[in-house]
Amino acid sequence: MKIHEYQAKSILAKFNVPVPRGEVAFTVAEAEAAAKKLGGSVVVKAQIHAGGRGKGGGVKVAKDAAEAVLLAEKILGMTLVTHQTGPEGRLVQRLLIEETLPIDKELYLGIVLDRAAGKIVFMASAAGGMDIEEVAAHTPEAILKEFIDPGIGLMPYQARNLAFGIGIPAPAINAAVAAMMALSKACLEMDASLAEINPFMLTKDNRVYALDAKITFDDNAMFRHKELLDLRDLNEEDPLEVEASKFGLNYIKLDGDIACMVNGAGLAMGTMDIIKYSGGSPANFLDVGGGANAEQVKNAFRILLSDKAVKAVLINIFGGILRCDTLAEGVVAAARDLGISLPIVIRMEGTNVELGRKVLADSGFNFTVADGMKDAAEKVVALARSKA
Repeated sequence: MKIHEYQAKSILAKFNVPVPRGEVAFTVAEAEAAAKKLGGSVVVKAQIHAGGRGKGGGVKVAKDAAEAVLLAEKILGMTLVTHQTGPEGRLVQRLLIEETLPIDKELYLGIVLDRAAGKIVFMASAAGGMDIEEVAAHTPEAILKEFIDPGIGLMPYQARNLAFGIGIPAPAINAAVAAMMALSKACLEMDASLAEINPFMLTKDNRVYALDAKITFDDNAMFRHKELLDLRDLNEEDPLEVEASKFGLNYIKLDGDIACMVNGAGLAMGTMDIIKYSGGSPANFLDVGGGANAEQVKNAFRILLSDKAVKAVLINIFGGILRCDTLAEGVVAAARDLGISLPIVIRMEGTNVELGRKVLADSGFNFTVADGMKDAAEKVVALARSKA
């Protein structure tokens, strides 16, 4: 689960990570009040779940409250397009009004799970304010790393190694080490899958601040942090992904024209790969999981077909806990109740597969039943092309 910058900073502040003074504003009037309260020059920052806001025109400096009002009127309600939003952009519905600070250096701090190493890694770089992906691609040696033991957390000597390594001067070392330790503690205690400060700012008088902050929480740990659910902004999520989550389904929107219904993430990856290999392009995939029932399958269909780009559907199921006859009953019910007219290719193997095929054959609908994944992919690609 992603949250906004101002929400991330509020959490980090509770763990004693230094953050600039700031207030969220949902209206121009609230932005004006916040700017007057902070006094002097302020930064008006669009709040969306995407990076690159400054380059897209969503972060502006105002010399006073009057100018902050003009900027708020311009940014609030705009469709902000960045390299992370895609060409459709995101509607700006809230702002962060924040004090300006005397910047000397912009650095980078981030904590993420290194899946290759099987460890949590704390990264730091002197190349702050830049896309860390670009730094990793072109100058990987500029990113310093320390692995964290979850039972211990970031150790002071590790934080000092990172602080000195990214060029923090001696008068600011203690403050930087304290901020790094606090960031690590926040990440571990809040079950974050990503905790990032970019830029981590050093001021001219050797203070440090989280000038920006991004936190992504592990959805699997939400049962331990139910209070965090109130931070979820559904306006920032794909409506179909939100709808799928209501029924315990995992949905991912893609850019193609072939909808994919699968059970299991590994099978989903294989399904999308073989569609691409066969010359097609997945429009989405929807994982119904291992224990779906006929009603969930029906809802899965409804969600898949809500994507107007879809020209054909591929159902690729290995029946284990989800029996093939249960799947077939759900598919037939969906076709009947939703008036499905698009071509549907079904590949299923496993428990009660013959019974499932009989349900499909007796349904009266013209389903295409495939023999294996390769056959299914070739057939669904051909059918999608015929609808183009």
